[in-house]
Amino acid sequence: MRAIVYTSNGPSDVMRLEERPIPEPAAGEVRVRVAVSAVNPTDWKNRAGSGAGGAVEGQSPNQDGAGVVDAVGPGVTTVVPGDRVWLFLAAYQRPSGTAQEYTVVPASRVVKLPDGVSFDVGASLGVPAMTAHRALTVHDGGPSRLAPGALSGRTVLVAGGAGAVGHAAIQLAHWAGATVITTVSSPAKAALAASAGADVIVDYRTEDAAARIRSAAPEGVDLVVEVSPARNAELNAAVLANHGTVAVYATDGGSTMSLDVRTHFALNVRYQFLLLYTMGPDALSAAAEDLTAALADGALPVGADAGLPLTRFPLEETAAAHDAVEHSVVGKVLIDVASL
Repeated sequence: MRAIVYTSNGPSDVMRLEERPIPEPAAGEVRVRVAVSAVNPTDWKNRAGSGAGGAVEGQSPNQDGAGVVDAVGPGVTTVVPGDRVWLFLAAYQRPSGTAQEYTVVPASRVVKLPDGVSFDVGASLGVPAMTAHRALTVHDGGPSRLAPGALSGRTVLVAGGAGAVGHAAIQLAHWAGATVITTVSSPAKAALAASAGADVIVDYRTEDAAARIRSAAPEGVDLVVEVSPARNAELNAAVLANHGTVAVYATDGGSTMSLDVRTHFALNVRYQFLLLYTMGPDALSAAAEDLTAALADGALPVGADAGLPLTRFPLEETAAAHDAVEHSVVGKVLIDVASL
């Protein structure tokens, strides 16, 4: 089979296209023929040696993907050969990323795609959608699961609504019934956020963001899905409701932030930090189940019309795909592995 492989950390040119034997699934594992692999920031950071995933000898990159179950190991009952599926954390502490024609992963990381849901959508879930789900389910007082109506009466602020996690957070919060406010940095990104389903869109470069958010949510924001805690700490303090929560999933803008302690005392604010790799099997399972329900409802489309433009590369250009994500291309980067 064709596989992208690297044996040491470094820039994108450490990756090579190689021929490797098709792997066999062991007990509790599933072999998937990959149709589409997706690239996330965590993928190039892990390859470069600065991420949380670590390096594995003979590593195939990329955590997320979608394809068709090809074989199952002993004890696997959740999927059968022929099932269309999406994958998450395929490359976490394993050599079996999705940038190869066949990958073997634990059955717990393989989820059936509902009928009619494309491989592009499936490959675009994983890291961004599961992170967004977690961010939307850590608020003081719940909910711990998402479904239509679960966030009714809540106001959610999504920082950076044109990013992949922001896009998924807008879609999921909208599906769950929240009023969704998002911040963006340009009219083009505002159009993407509107297509994703945001109710209120604030261009923080041209508007008084705090005033605009407060006008839309006079009682304050219940939950912030935060990509840049250092940059946005002052804004969040100005717009949070009593018992508000800030769910932090990235460190864009710096890894150190300053908080006004008295303001946060008075508002009973909770800061919740989250990382997909270490949030635990129960949270991952809950996210997979709720995302499946959202998929069945048609709530997580991708593509420019849905607010998440797709940029595609063939498998042999995986290095260019990683570079595109590292250089902050807008939307989702997908790698076409096989036509299934």
